[in-house]
Amino acid sequence: MIRMISDTSTLYAPKDAEAIGAAVTPLSVNINGNTYREYADINATDFIKLIQDGGIPSSSQPSIGEKMELYERYPNDDIIDLAMADGLSGTYQSACGARENSAHKEKIHVVNTKTLCGPHRYLLEKAIRLTKESDDVHAVLNQLQKSIDNSYSYLMPQDFAFLKRGGRLTPMAATIGGLLKMVPIMTLTEGDVKKLEKLGIKRTLRGAFQMVAEDLKAKGIDGNHLITISHALCPEKAMIAKEVIQEAFPDCEIWMLELSPVFITQGGPDCIAIQSILK
Repeated sequence: MIRMISDTSTLYAPKDAEAIGAAVTPLSVNINGNTYREYADINATDFIKLIQDGGIPSSSQPSIGEKMELYERYPNDDIIDLAMADGLSGTYQSACGARENSAHKEKIHVVNTKTLCGPHRYLLEKAIRLTKESDDVHAVLNQLQKSIDNSYSYLMPQDFAFLKRGGRLTPMAATIGGLLKMVPIMTLTEGDVKKLEKLGIKRTLRGAFQMVAEDLKAKGIDGNHLITISHALCPEKAMIAKEVIQEAFPDCEIWMLELSPVFITQGGPDCIAIQSILK
């Protein structure tokens, strides 16, 4: 049997992931001297209120011990652990460390998904479907890799200070922090270890969404891809994004998702993420 493991970068609460046959570990946020496990101890609404009241958040990944405990539940099964993009979080490195300390590490496959949020959620759902069709762990991994290799992400932050504090920017990208009367469009760097870099700057949010649509078109996105729009509790702005993306890609399925506290920590309140992945 193949067991699927991931974390709340999938935007799945642990109980909801369990319902589809997966186990996810909650990521944690720190604010006002307290640590909260997202989806367990705090939700996005309450978290944003703490920020609005002056709290400065930071995030942390699951511990190696927590991952090892999860791995040891299934000593006789193959395990696929779909980790959030290396470079944007230490989650992947923690999972690799847990694997190395496991008594059955040869049966544990830690995957750097090179993505997060919407595409990460899709990868978990795809993996669940694949494991119902096949018990060949390497065949499942190969199919997942095809999607991983064809994923793109864009972020439109409303408060650049969150990204700068998190250290997830390239040095050049960090210099645009003073331009927030404009709308910066960030995208993930190439390679296995991800950072955020500047794609461009627009005067309006709609213009930013149109730039993302143009870039996705240049990358060949079509009806074989899923597009996700995730937002930090700003549904009106997310609907503008959906209008622009739906017009540009009428054949694409579009998911609308709410970001969790960890990703609000990274992108800030009111941020919008647009992402795509090959189905």
